[in-house]
Amino acid sequence: MSEFLLLLLFSSMASSSSSASSDDDFVYAGCSQPKYAAASPYQYNLGALFASLANSAAFSSYANFTSAAAGTPAAYGLFQCRGDMAVSECAACVRSGLSQLSALCPSAAGASVQLRGCYLRYGNDSFLGKPDTSVLYKKCASPSASGGHGDDESGMQLSMRDAALAALQPSGGGSYRVGAAGEVKAVAQCVGDQSAKQCDECTAAAVARLKEVCGLAGAGDAYLGKCYVRYSSDGVDASHDDHGDEAGKTVAIIIGLIAGVALILLFLSFIRKAGNQGSKY
Repeated sequence: MSEFLLLLLFSSMASSSSSASSDDDFVYAGCSQPKYAAASPYQYNLGALFASLANSAAFSSYANFTSAAAGTPAAYGLFQCRGDMAVSECAACVRSGLSQLSALCPSAAGASVQLRGCYLRYGNDSFLGKPDTSVLYKKCASPSASGGHGDDESGMQLSMRDAALAALQPSGGGSYRVGAAGEVKAVAQCVGDQSAKQCDECTAAAVARLKEVCGLAGAGDAYLGKCYVRYSSDGVDASHDDHGDEAGKTVAIIIGLIAGVALILLFLSFIRKAGNQGSKY
């Protein structure tokens, strides 16, 4: 997803004041810079792809499709729901993800969105089955959220974290994995187009990244191109902490300003059109 412009919009969509995570809480989205033309064959293929994804989510937690009428550019896409979700919850999450993709990445030739409960991606390049361990989003709970620890307690906390993360890395494990040690719980999931070996490698890369950047934090999230790993301690969840990825907060502010300017321009355009119509009478 290196060709995507990554948008980290969590300050308004995933508030740190939330008491609990929701399956459709926003994590990140990425939009390609190239756009497709309105009423183009690719747009038609994309509409058929979105319909296939939405319909398939009603009875499956993962699916991928290729939509291409004869002689037209193909649209590739997939969705992946969290392994512990009911089918009805998966379907609702995918519908929400498709809606957010359309709103955040209008006319983008390729895009992806990660919600707390599901992941969607589409594009005009065949990314299906290809590994991707690039880090797209990471967040660690702030030191204050993790609480103060003496040396002995910090060592115990790290040992529990490492044990929980190690449980996510059995050779040839399934795509959805859970681990726990003491008060620390961990979960990992690979996109369904990955082989067992690719999933092992992606999970190991995400675990290594969390250990590198999160230190003594009581919780952390790492989302890579084709997998994610999250861990949390009792009462500490990185998704509810407000001291995560500062770059994401900056981008969120910038995008908020852009959205505000767009609304003003739209309002002025409406006023101008109303004035022109009034002058005809």
